[in-house]
Amino acid sequence: MSDILRRGRLELVPDKEIMEYTTSLKADRWIFDADILVDFAHTVMLTEQGIIKRSASESILKGLMQIRDEGIDQLDNSYEDIHIALEARLIELVGEDIGGRMHSGRSRNDEVATCIRLRLREELLGIMEDLLHLRAVLLDIADKNRDTIMPGFTHLQHAQPTTMGHHMMAHQQAFGRDFERVMDCFARVNRSPLGAAAFASTGFAINRERTRELLGFNEIIENSMDAVSSRDFLIETASVIACIMVNLTRIAEELVLWSSKEFSFIELSDQYASTSSIMPQKKNPDTAELLRGKSGVATGNLMALLTICKGLPLSYNRDLQEATPLIWNSIQTCRTSLRITAGMLASMKINENVLAEQSTTGFTTATELADTLVRECDIPFRTAHQIVGQLARMEGVPTFADIERVGKDILGESLIERGLSEQMLKEALDPMLNVKRRNTTGGPNPDEISNSIMRIKKQLSAEEEKVTNIRQSIDRALNNLMQTVDKYTGN
Repeated sequence: MSDILRRGRLELVPDKEIMEYTTSLKADRWIFDADILVDFAHTVMLTEQGIIKRSASESILKGLMQIRDEGIDQLDNSYEDIHIALEARLIELVGEDIGGRMHSGRSRNDEVATCIRLRLREELLGIMEDLLHLRAVLLDIADKNRDTIMPGFTHLQHAQPTTMGHHMMAHQQAFGRDFERVMDCFARVNRSPLGAAAFASTGFAINRERTRELLGFNEIIENSMDAVSSRDFLIETASVIACIMVNLTRIAEELVLWSSKEFSFIELSDQYASTSSIMPQKKNPDTAELLRGKSGVATGNLMALLTICKGLPLSYNRDLQEATPLIWNSIQTCRTSLRITAGMLASMKINENVLAEQSTTGFTTATELADTLVRECDIPFRTAHQIVGQLARMEGVPTFADIERVGKDILGESLIERGLSEQMLKEALDPMLNVKRRNTTGGPNPDEISNSIMRIKKQLSAEEEKVTNIRQSIDRALNNLMQTVDKYTGN
């Protein structure tokens, strides 16, 4: 059969190299099911509007159902995209007089934009579910480690004592913001461009609201030119994914560091490690390293999308074909990375004894000692900072005599006479008491961590319900579409 797209205007056909250069069929595998749904909805709408006859509609819909059952591999891969390949197969099944009517009032431009949005919204819902699972894992670790003392870091230097629970809650909160970003992004993705045609709408009396309803979109993209030419929803999605991946790399970097002999804070499950081909003693955190590296994929795809879309005149340009594979690559990378991270965290062994031993290394209790001098001796914090700073130059933990001596050198008077006692010093140097004193909202105090966990669990439950409600709304719409198709085909 001749090429249904090129046979009218063009005489020459592309050679193999040109075809491979211009085809999008490989990336179009992602949208095969979505394309069938769009064809279903468009055909139903055309029938309801009296643009095609009911008898033709029945044949078209039956043909589409057969194509869906056959799968994408049965389509002719000599066409430049899935839309023409699918339409050509339909015409092959039901004839051109019937199958050739399906594309009335529609262009590949609005068709592909609709297909991408359909598939993308499904993946965004999946990302939200993956984020909810990862956050639940982090909450579980935090709950079990509210009292697991460890050193906190700034500049990768020992800073102050904290707990593993507090540390995990920090990561959870970052992914909570990622969830909000995905939810916001979803709202802009779930809009229908169908009916915009090439860019100037169509002279057929179509009903864009009906196809929106059948496909479960929340809104219509009103301007037909913007509907087919804009890919800012891809850029926004890629940006959100890049942010998620960057947040994942912070965990990945910590897992790599913490599993080293220099730290020995944790041990990864063998499932997420490898060994050396020559050094038999090695247990390498390869999965975490790959996770760290894969952020470059997401960042690179975002930059590529921005570059592709930059400076394109209205309306549709074929450059946009190059944008689609990038978002599928980012989606796949992100979703796998989220699940891998959850698995690594859930299965890792936390070396609590090592964490406790290291919790005071590097004089991490110095800040609390300075705070104690301020509270108990009524001196300015900056003066207390100077006193403790000089103590930090000394080897080992400062004694009560050391503090008294340095205090006299700087203040010119006794800290003991100002109210400092050995018991106060002992408490200031105790890492767990350091942690317990920090009981303001968001602090590492174990009770505050418990309160935070309870709040976040309620939040996760509410967010999970939101995702479920969105899925159910879409499912109802698509079920209604398929019931209408069944009614038209007599099934």
